[in-house]
Amino acid sequence: MKILPAIDIKNHKCVRLLQGDYDKETVYHADPAAVAKFFKDKGIEEIHVVDLDGALDGKPENSEVIKKIADTGVDFEIGGGIRSPETVKSYLDLGAKRVILGSLAVEDIDLLGEFIKTYGDRIAVSVDSKDGYVYTHGWTKNSGTATFDFLKTLEDLGLSTLILTDIRRDGMLSEPNYELLDKANKDFSMDIIASGGVSGMEDFKKLEELGLYGAITGKAVYEGKIDLESLC
Repeated sequence: MKILPAIDIKNHKCVRLLQGDYDKETVYHADPAAVAKFFKDKGIEEIHVVDLDGALDGKPENSEVIKKIADTGVDFEIGGGIRSPETVKSYLDLGAKRVILGSLAVEDIDLLGEFIKTYGDRIAVSVDSKDGYVYTHGWTKNSGTATFDFLKTLEDLGLSTLILTDIRRDGMLSEPNYELLDKANKDFSMDIIASGGVSGMEDFKKLEELGLYGAITGKAVYEGKIDLESLC
């Protein structure tokens, strides 16, 4: 199972939010690129990057920071505020392994389908779920779409990689929503990357036992609850 440390960027800094609440942030480092290099030097092969300002505003807001991350040479996937063909192409040209679509995937399923046809497995979708529904715009809006109905739509489009987050678990160190992740992994053929709630090595073991493709870790890494070297 792949382990992807997360770098969430807000106001050009590396932060973590509590349950997706933009008013409840912890700043962990002033230089996200330095964090990316640290991960790379520890042997991490791929990281998960999110432009939180972009997710809220609907357009990239930290492009210069993300370019600096790309310049470190670490493989990365990038999401947050990606809602146009130009932005998708610019991030892929920058060297992103995958571009992650969120709100756009919910709001313009036809355009998502075009992206998948054009770029194949370099397109991923991040589904942020709470109480059985998909949330968008930086986790602030309930789309009214049931989570598993939307996952079926994504599979029918030919999506390869899905990032599935239980918002209530994110940043809480309360363990992932195993029931949600297990059902999604059993019901669909997409590669599923778990996000939200990872608190330590035991969580990685359980997720691997469920047969998931990967898992994202954020707060647990920054607060020293996970030894990166033991993951490589």
